[in-house]
Amino acid sequence: MSRHVAIVTDSTAYLPPRTMERHGITAVPLTVVLGDQALEEGTEISARSLAQALQKRRSVTTSRPSPEVFAETYRRVAESGATGIVSLHLSAEFSGTYDAAVLAAREASVPVRVVDTGMVAMALGFCALAAAESAEAGGTVDEAVTAAEKRAAGTYAYFYVDTLDYLRRGGRIGAAQALLGSALAVKPLLQLDGGRIELLEKVRTAGKAIARLEEIVAERAGSAQVDIAVHHLAAPERAAALAERLRVRVPGLADLHVSEVGAVIGAHTGPGLLGAVVSPR
Repeated sequence: MSRHVAIVTDSTAYLPPRTMERHGITAVPLTVVLGDQALEEGTEISARSLAQALQKRRSVTTSRPSPEVFAETYRRVAESGATGIVSLHLSAEFSGTYDAAVLAAREASVPVRVVDTGMVAMALGFCALAAAESAEAGGTVDEAVTAAEKRAAGTYAYFYVDTLDYLRRGGRIGAAQALLGSALAVKPLLQLDGGRIELLEKVRTAGKAIARLEEIVAERAGSAQVDIAVHHLAAPERAAALAERLRVRVPGLADLHVSEVGAVIGAHTGPGLLGAVVSPR
């Protein structure tokens, strides 16, 4: 049994399965409630099913993992030989996932550091990768946490949505901001700021908004060595086209990930989402 620092995150990190397996990262699933069905993200409901449900205006909500689920995860990870655990999660402004993890950590058989990264999607995923790479190099729990926090401090996430209605319904953006977008018939560009979703710019058309998203990401990346993730929901052509343009425009591009977001984030953004994460190495 190998002794090591283990990395736990949650299903909203949207790390590729092979990447998680290679780095030994464990993801605890959040839950999507579709009508009267509670379904685990990543195993019991797909992004496509979620998008179809939203388009049919079915009731969709999300739920955090319970402290018991975290406790069981920490137990299994400890039994695999972990001497400590770093548990990295999406912004506490979005979900009670962080709080559930903190409750479970108190009863764990090995030390567990729970971190509110203030991030989501691959902005969270890049933090988990930084922590895993630190642990693989023999780093302690504190060193892995420091690596994750350093990555989070330099990471930016921007995204375009066709409408602010889904974010408003889920309480992830203020009603006044959502009303402003609807009243002016603008296409909103948003950003993660302080663990919250904030309106960044208002653009008149979808085409101009996506072009502006590309411009913002390229400017943020500059000439530094960066990893970029492009996310979408039910908009694969948009995502592929943006990724190809960024591949040309960003001279210091290291890794480029393109993926559809899962059902939890999709439930709050709606079909048509196009996002980009910029994370310097």
